[in-house]
Amino acid sequence: MDPATLIGFAISLIAFFVFMILEGADPTSLIFLPAIVLVIIATFGAALASQTMAELKKIPVWFKMAVLPAKVPPATERIQTMVSLAEKARKEGLLALEAQVKEIDDPFLKRGLQMSIDGTDPEDLRAILEGEIAAKKAEDKVASKFFTTMGGYAPTIGILGCIVGLMNVMGNLSNPELLGPMVSAAFIATLWGVMAANFWFLPMGAKIARVSELQAAQMELLVEGIAEIQAGTSPRTVRAKLTSLVPPSEQEREAA
Repeated sequence: MDPATLIGFAISLIAFFVFMILEGADPTSLIFLPAIVLVIIATFGAALASQTMAELKKIPVWFKMAVLPAKVPPATERIQTMVSLAEKARKEGLLALEAQVKEIDDPFLKRGLQMSIDGTDPEDLRAILEGEIAAKKAEDKVASKFFTTMGGYAPTIGILGCIVGLMNVMGNLSNPELLGPMVSAAFIATLWGVMAANFWFLPMGAKIARVSELQAAQMELLVEGIAEIQAGTSPRTVRAKLTSLVPPSEQEREAA
């Protein structure tokens, strides 16, 4: 689990509450149930309307992807794994990897190596694995777009709540003592809309997209590694080729 998302949420809220206190505002004024119900539930409902029924079943998984995404291991760990496999395959042949494949946790790497051991044509193997990567990217894009869509709807729905609140204010102009609290309550819905969009929904969509990019990059690295192992490339060359696909900052960290 990667806690960066939860840490970001906490920092954003703390900064906002500190700002309110320094401005002399009361943070507890945000606890206004009508505004919360409207912004959160109506935004969620509007986003649901943009999905198919089959996709709605995946929403719990999407929330987990956004809030508690899987931790992406360093690319250097992947490279070391591929180099170890290349060393064994070079010394004992591809069939010698059969027992080692059963101990691999990564299903993508396991499938790729197993197909390689089974004698799948290199071009066909690459096409199959690249097809899996493309399918994963497409699926993750749908999940990311769901939260980005919520981030687009939330501020507008908050404005709708503000308009309804101001309509209520206009209906009570004969009671001046009530106008201040009622105007304040009207704008809380707008505040919730902007806050939910920029503190939660948009970052959640961006997090899914970023994790998807990192995972796809590592899957592409594995494809290259499997291809080199299948071709009987020397372990040293495998390491050099795979390392060239890693960002320079990670290469420097590994060297250090």
